[in-house]
Amino acid sequence: MKKTALIAGATGITGNNLAAYLIASGWTVYGLSRRATEQSGVIPVEADLLEPDSLEQALSGLKISHLFYCTWIRRDTEEENVKANGAMMRNLFNALDCTHLEHTSLVTGTKQYLGSFEAYGSGRTETPFRESEPRVPGANFYYELEDVLFEAAQKHGFAWNVHRPHTVIGHALGNAMNMGTTLAVYASICKETGQPFVFPGSQTQWNALTDMTDALVLARQMEWASTTPGAWNQAFNVVNGDVFRWRRLWGELSEYFGLDVVDDPEAFKTLDAQMEGMESVWRDMAKTHDLAEPDINKLVSWWHTDADLGRDQECVNDMTRSREFGFHYFRNTRSSFFDLFDRLRAERIIP
Repeated sequence: MKKTALIAGATGITGNNLAAYLIASGWTVYGLSRRATEQSGVIPVEADLLEPDSLEQALSGLKISHLFYCTWIRRDTEEENVKANGAMMRNLFNALDCTHLEHTSLVTGTKQYLGSFEAYGSGRTETPFRESEPRVPGANFYYELEDVLFEAAQKHGFAWNVHRPHTVIGHALGNAMNMGTTLAVYASICKETGQPFVFPGSQTQWNALTDMTDALVLARQMEWASTTPGAWNQAFNVVNGDVFRWRRLWGELSEYFGLDVVDDPEAFKTLDAQMEGMESVWRDMAKTHDLAEPDINKLVSWWHTDADLGRDQECVNDMTRSREFGFHYFRNTRSSFFDLFDRLRAERIIP
């Protein structure tokens, strides 16, 4: 039977790429977001997860077999994150007719092992991170989302999976978790202005092993888990399958953009600091190169990339559980970056 998906967070980097993948696989896809998605093939459902009445009206009559929860909202403190994000998921389950719901997928991430934004790295979990690790002490909205999911699954009798990607690389504009596009814009500004393309992270991240998640690897794992009963009711890490050191990959990214390789960053300097006031520079670049988006703030997420690259501990995720359950898809991280950059150039997002 043809499956019907509801993607909460359809305009984000995860939801956007998941929708494209499911549509290509023959699914009927509804995309839930605060602003209606214009993605080809996606049936838009415009609603705010924090507004129960409008949400109930928007979802009325929908018969959904698979729910994919790929959204979150940021607040000033982690306690507020817990409250707001927990309310969003509860509101969705309360508004949705769960009679036909077979399975729900929840996307969280590596903060499962590292701790919240406020206490980043406080967990000091041994690498590689394994799904069986206990929760890090302290508030974490990922844990709240899991608990809401487990409660709803028990109440309504559907199966579930939790997916824990590392930094996600893929095509999506105006998304907070968007390192690929952020680094492409940074490199383009360096090329235009002549400033050095210096790694904006910590010495630990420069030298340690790490990994990443291609958005389509995540999409493949989500579809696989949601349609494979033997894999249900499990949490799965999801990364590309290779590991790298930024000190090597940074040189390869530099060469892609025709920039001089800066082999040894002398001091930690965040992108937020380096790129302050670059709005006018980007507007001028957009005019000179006929770029599609002159507003740099609709493309980049300096703060989130800073958080990823500023960690002072090694981050490597174990994929053993996923492999043992039968998911074997692999992606070269270099190709993830270069394919994204090629597409951004073709769409005139970067020069």
